[in-house]
Amino acid sequence: MRALLSTLSFIAVMALAFWAYRENYATQTQLKEMAKVQDQIAALRDEIAMQKAEWAYLNRPTRLRDLAAMNFDRLGLMPMAPLQLASVADVAQPVAQSLMMAGTDQSDGVLAPLLVGSEGAQIP
Repeated sequence: MRALLSTLSFIAVMALAFWAYRENYATQTQLKEMAKVQDQIAALRDEIAMQKAEWAYLNRPTRLRDLAAMNFDRLGLMPMAPLQLASVADVAQPVAQSLMMAGTDQSDGVLAPLLVGSEGAQIP
């Protein structure tokens, strides 16, 4: 009985050792993959920072002003004037159509109110 228990214990310890060995290497593989992904993320963040800096450099007001002056005739640009700007009050707003009750429609046996616009035309 003692030999059987020792053998079973040895087999259990070997199985656990094999499992721990596999888990260790699987964990190391995942850690290496995670480090690669972290490196890719850092490289992409550096690229984004560089592109933002380049965008800021290309959109400098002095550079844009010089480009507009160089290409003024070719682009047909006009200098900005205060008269080109309008206020909200200058924008035409749509006029709401006023409705009034003119009676009821009994053509199909159901009483329904008739809506009539300001010009007197029936609104469906």
